Amino acid sequence: MTMLEVEALSVSYGRIQAVNGISFKVAQGDLVSLIGANGAGKTTLLKAVMGALLADAGAVSLAGVDLGRTPVEERVRRGMYLVPEKRSLFNSMTVQENLELGTYANRAKLNFAQELKRIYALFPILEERKAQLAGTLSGGQQQMVAIGRALIARPKVLLLDEPSIGLAPLIVQQIMNVIVEHKRQEGLTVVLVEQNARLALRVADRAYLIELGRIVKQGTGPELAGDPQLSAIYLGSASATRESANASTAV
Repeated sequence: MTMLEVEALSVSYGRIQAVNGISFKVAQGDLVSLIGANGAGKTTLLKAVMGALLADAGAVSLAGVDLGRTPVEERVRRGMYLVPEKRSLFNSMTVQENLELGTYANRAKLNFAQELKRIYALFPILEERKAQLAGTLSGGQQQMVAIGRALIARPKVLLLDEPSIGLAPLIVQQIMNVIVEHKRQEGLTVVLVEQNARLALRVADRAYLIELGRIVKQGTGPELAGDPQLSAIYLGSASATRESANASTAV
């Protein structure tokens, strides 16, 4: 079953075409990685899929239903959730208060106490810090709160924008393990934008290379990881490769 379909999506900022006719499908329970250089249009694409940016053209469908101009809040209710690059936590609220916001759109359907217990089992440090203000947490702990808030909403499709940026390799490994385990056990569908291309390809069922707002290569994670041209440009030197591989061993 196709859970998410993006058809000929285009987005511009004035005269600048940030996303130019991108199309891809994500099957239920798959993880799709979008890789490419800074400024390639990846974040803009995710925001347009989420409805946070108005597309110039194209369509986004969730579980076969065209979302049209459905606002962000309704997309959340229907099962789509974006974890943005900057996490968008409420720094003056506690960890637990931030997590509770994940139930807002579907409060009637979710048992917060049960969902909270589940998130604390995934990220035990958050239970220890539940009364701490989110703004005083480390970057890795803030990312755990952001992802926990998303998972507590029980999304059908999780959009992740640069979840590893600025984080230590062990924290990245822990977070990615949680995402991959949810994918395997609960059929979570994931679209991952990630600067760490080697990690992104390692966990991907399918991957797309985006350049200047267009998809220029696609294939399975191993296919793109083995592409000599892509490897030379995006996957780094041999020493960087070993470092990334070591950080991702358990993923």
